[in-house]
Amino acid sequence: MDFALSDEQLMIQESAAGFLAKASDSAAVRAAMERGGYSGELWRQIAGELCWPALIVPEQHGGLGLGFVEQAILLEQMGRRLLGSPFFASACLAIPALLLSRNAELQARLLPELASGSLTATLACSAGSRPGHLLVQGVQAVAEGDGWRLDGCCEAVVDGAEADLLIVAARLPASDGATIGLFAVPANGLGISRKALPTLDQTRRLGRVAFEAVQIASGDCLHMDDDGVHLLDRTLQLGAIALACEQTGSAQQCLDLTLAYLNERQQFGRSIASFQAIKHRCADLMLEIESARSACYYAACVAREALDPAGDPVIAIELGEASAIAKIHASEAFMHCAEESIQLHGGVGFTWEYDPHLYFKRARAGEQLLGTPAQHRERLAHLLLEQYA
Repeated sequence: MDFALSDEQLMIQESAAGFLAKASDSAAVRAAMERGGYSGELWRQIAGELCWPALIVPEQHGGLGLGFVEQAILLEQMGRRLLGSPFFASACLAIPALLLSRNAELQARLLPELASGSLTATLACSAGSRPGHLLVQGVQAVAEGDGWRLDGCCEAVVDGAEADLLIVAARLPASDGATIGLFAVPANGLGISRKALPTLDQTRRLGRVAFEAVQIASGDCLHMDDDGVHLLDRTLQLGAIALACEQTGSAQQCLDLTLAYLNERQQFGRSIASFQAIKHRCADLMLEIESARSACYYAACVAREALDPAGDPVIAIELGEASAIAKIHASEAFMHCAEESIQLHGGVGFTWEYDPHLYFKRARAGEQLLGTPAQHRERLAHLLLEQYA
């Protein structure tokens, strides 16, 4: 498999890097943190001029029809700049759920709006797991008339207080959480209350979403029969790959910021970047980042096949393994790079004026999002033992 980027992919990378270096620099990130939300003008540029939300949406639904590798390139650059926007929730959680859905009518209605950026969405899911089983807690769906009724609460939903549309994962009756339904629900519907949560990482917004007797039409269900478990599982795996790509970019930026500082700081009449012990520590960080990048781009190639309706069904097994490996490597590399960045910046490393603390907070929060490294190791062990049993 050739991992070299094509000319078109390099152009996407350079364009994204140049745009985000100006639009999401340190001052812009801090301004967004103070506002408590993303910039509407920046989102209009991203969606209307750059068409990034449309990247993996098929052309028949108003998208660009490109693949997950191109999206991974964008996510790496977004991670470098700690971009605050609805992109991750909409393009990496909600859009993949709809693309994997068998509800063609729902796809035709929602995907064009999501591709244009006029509609933002997120995945409202409080899910736990044990090896081989995905469990949904918090929200229950009960059949009522020709549709469904939702009751319950989802905690820590990415962009939960701001998104226009919720893809809600709910357990179905008499199921102990193992049978799952996914529903497209307008976020401003009757019976829905939302609240922004205080977060460690102020660059990514989380919200609490509560449902009380919310009525859902049968046509707003994303799947047929008992396919909800597989649909949610694959959506979460794709989301984990997207997050890992973002984390890899953030880890790289941590190292770049640190190297720039090390070259400036003088001790004993020379730059401390010339000290052998410092070089060894930075080399270790670079090795971790490159390992994470390799895992992420391989997982992105698998994700591209998983989103293809005519793809090989066997790819579902490979997707689970690839997503777990990518999330493990990226989370741990980012966390280590953020810790070392603060330490190697010395006394100013933890101060508000310098950026390492922003990356450390993103690293710690992202480590918990969509599964910790320990949870993904457990999942990976189960998949491998099941495969070779």
